[in-house]
Amino acid sequence: MNRRVYLAAVGTAASAGLAGCSSVLNVFDDDDGPCAGDECDIGMSRNEFLPESYTASVGETVVWKNTSGAVHTVTALEDQIPDDADYFASGGYEDEETAIDAWHDHGGGGINTRETYEHTFEVPGTYAYICEPHVGAGMIGEIVVE
Repeated sequence: MNRRVYLAAVGTAASAGLAGCSSVLNVFDDDDGPCAGDECDIGMSRNEFLPESYTASVGETVVWKNTSGAVHTVTALEDQIPDDADYFASGGYEDEETAIDAWHDHGGGGINTRETYEHTFEVPGTYAYICEPHVGAGMIGEIVVE
């Protein structure tokens, strides 16, 4: 086999095979973050919310999107949300204990790759939340509602 022809073919195949990879890598390198194009407000990498802190207006619906290959949750910390605020968690659970137990019992509240979760914030204040399966790795976020 002609070495130059072989190398040209391998180079072309490698370039074609990697062509789609740059867009996947750029999801997190892009200045607009993983939610460019208004598909979501907060993305999720392997172990972090992107951005970690998000500012919303009263009445705004915030959309999280799993932009990674891991399953995640959005689980509010009851003692770190405003007193008059509604509790929120992916899976629709009404309190933190139920949301966490559901995850550990059967993966309840899991957000799979490319799926979204949304919540409308009606009360101003700071809301802390976690990804239950990755909280040990520091996957913690906050919403500041003004």
